[in-house]
Amino acid sequence: MRRYTAHALLCIVALVLAGCAGMKSRQPTQPWDDAQQMVVVTTADWTANTGTLQRYERDGSGWRALGEAAPITVGRSGSGWGVGLHAPQSGEPQKVEGDGRAPAGVFRIGTAFGYADSAAGAWPYQAMTASDFCIDVNASPLYNRIVDARQVGADAVAGSTEPMRRDLHAGGDQRYKLGFVIEHNPDNRSGTGSCIFAHLWKAPGETTAGCTAMAEPVMQQLLAWLDPKRKPVFVLLPVAEYGRVRKDWRLP
Repeated sequence: MRRYTAHALLCIVALVLAGCAGMKSRQPTQPWDDAQQMVVVTTADWTANTGTLQRYERDGSGWRALGEAAPITVGRSGSGWGVGLHAPQSGEPQKVEGDGRAPAGVFRIGTAFGYADSAAGAWPYQAMTASDFCIDVNASPLYNRIVDARQVGADAVAGSTEPMRRDLHAGGDQRYKLGFVIEHNPDNRSGTGSCIFAHLWKAPGETTAGCTAMAEPVMQQLLAWLDPKRKPVFVLLPVAEYGRVRKDWRLP
């Protein structure tokens, strides 16, 4: 009897220790754990308005970089914590409407858009028309949404500074010729920041009002590569913050 009891106790201790070890090694899950593609933008610090973009793919052996890093620009004032898939961050700066900062964090990638009727690749694409606007008016019930003035009415888009056909409304501007939505502020909370895109830059090195801009060949490569089945996400962080959260967020 004593031998049986001692053996049982040893088994219980072993199970408890194994369970504790498993708990210790287990990391919290992240909303993007199922992502197999990641677009990573890094900048030198919170005030930097230039940086690099690197594509990554994940398979059984982990993340691997694809191609060379490409130069990009972000908001004229740098970047600030945005609202996305990551847990809220208490530190400063925080992204707000009109601050000229690009939102930092991890975000879903929304619909691609552009001036042409279609775009190469499997990623969902919407051709923009002269009546399409993104609403950046804080008081609007349509805040942070791309809408068609023919459907919502001219009064609903009044005051918006974001016509989606900038070539027709802003002297031939080609910046929105091709791009995609970065899903910052998905609940459309007023004042938190709106109309955040990845799009073409007007000229190499020219900054934005809060978006991420790049050369057209880089954008074309991105959109041809993005695969809805691989659940890609967009990451933007200053290098120090990237290093701080990399392990917990399981970034490349």
